[in-house]
Amino acid sequence: MTTIEQYLADKAQSLLGFSNPKIPKTRLHLPGPDVVDRLFSGTDRSNRVLVNLQRMIGHGRLGGTGYLSILPVDQGIEHSAGASFAKNPDYFDPENIVKLAIEGGCNAVASTYGVLGSVSRKYAHKIPFLVKINHNELLTYPNKFDQIMFGTIKEAADMGAAAVGCTIYFGSEESARQIVDVSRAFACAHEHGLATVLWCYLRNPAFKKDKDYHLSADLTGQANHIGVTIQADIIKQKLPENNGGFKALNTGDSSYGKLDERIYTELTSDHPIDLCRYQVANCYMGRNGLINSGGESKGAADTQNAVVTAVINKRAGGMGLISGRKAFQRPMKDGIALLNAVQDVYLSKDVTVA
Repeated sequence: MTTIEQYLADKAQSLLGFSNPKIPKTRLHLPGPDVVDRLFSGTDRSNRVLVNLQRMIGHGRLGGTGYLSILPVDQGIEHSAGASFAKNPDYFDPENIVKLAIEGGCNAVASTYGVLGSVSRKYAHKIPFLVKINHNELLTYPNKFDQIMFGTIKEAADMGAAAVGCTIYFGSEESARQIVDVSRAFACAHEHGLATVLWCYLRNPAFKKDKDYHLSADLTGQANHIGVTIQADIIKQKLPENNGGFKALNTGDSSYGKLDERIYTELTSDHPIDLCRYQVANCYMGRNGLINSGGESKGAADTQNAVVTAVINKRAGGMGLISGRKAFQRPMKDGIALLNAVQDVYLSKDVTVA
């Protein structure tokens, strides 16, 4: 606990002492060792889906806690391989990606068809695979931002994957088609017994005004709610940094979405744990787990920032962290140390749900 407090530094009192959330924890479905039995066994998910959810919940340093620590390395496509791996060229080799996840004690490793397929016979039985099945590619000129399917659900099932993951750019011109594509893919995944994870990202230039409302609790919360509607078992979302996206976009002659002032007065405050809790609430009050992303690597403060994110997520009622660039854009031993520091937050009995 002392180490966690040291990472939190001047934020320790604010984050660890917060005790008056707008939405009380008694209204939430919280992670725990029995999370699959308690939250998924009564759903329409098949036994095979339940088995694969339990595979992820039961693996790694956090195995049996109900929390998840996942290593995602799909940046070779999403951000281009050179830009992603120049800091540490060892990760051009897919085996090192999987080794980092195993040595780092992760519940699962998330990557592309190519990365995981290239080493599946050696590693699929050693750590759960989460196959990312759609991507934004950056070779079309000029660059465009759209998520397109890269393979089939059967391919993911045949390599022994436990789950598939997709991204939707909510708010973009392509979002309607992406929602249809992903909902069909998730239905097929559940038929094949695979769990589903959705990267619920916002993407629209209009969302950047006086603040970057791509990180707004109200907009990301609604993206989460659409995500669980199309039956994502787990939602991946960026940690919220502000609120009032619907208000900002409803200015002048603009009419955007629907809002209720109680979102901002009764359901949230400006505290980061309250903002994240609103994201959890939109995941059916935690019935579907919320994992927050670790964000881009910014150097020396990466571990500190990752621990802060983990504390906010856990205290808000979230299910874990999915951190990639902070871990793989450094020597493997340092990446392992960062992953372990995040996991220590979820293992600590002193960091409780607010």
